[in-house]
Amino acid sequence: MILLTRTQRAQLLANGRRRDTDHHPVVKFYNPLGAGVWLATELDEDDDIMFGLADIGYPELGSWSFAELEAIRLHLGMTIERDVLFTGLFPISVWAETARMAGGIRAAEQLLSARFRGGAAQTLKPADTEIRKA
Repeated sequence: MILLTRTQRAQLLANGRRRDTDHHPVVKFYNPLGAGVWLATELDEDDDIMFGLADIGYPELGSWSFAELEAIRLHLGMTIERDVLFTGLFPISVWAETARMAGGIRAAEQLLSARFRGGAAQTLKPADTEIRKA
């Protein structure tokens, strides 16, 4: 599976040039066999370092290497995958706060999905959480 489409890469690069914004996640990567979920909002010009919310036991805002994520090999020849149905309807600060409260990104996704279905997507405001420094 292609982990990043051209459109996603272009959006991540554009977001990376505007770092003082509370971006919505562009793409979700996950470990199909266990722990590990990454919501990427930005990609540096080097085309490797991503920024977003990572959850490999505890959700944290931070950076990671896309090349290292691509290189992960799991049991039975599986790899990290891209969630093709994911839509980042909320800013990353909302994801981060909800994931910390719920105990992880997967639990946060269920809560935010329920809020969206209930019509709260328009009223939910980004929390005052950690802000990335340029």
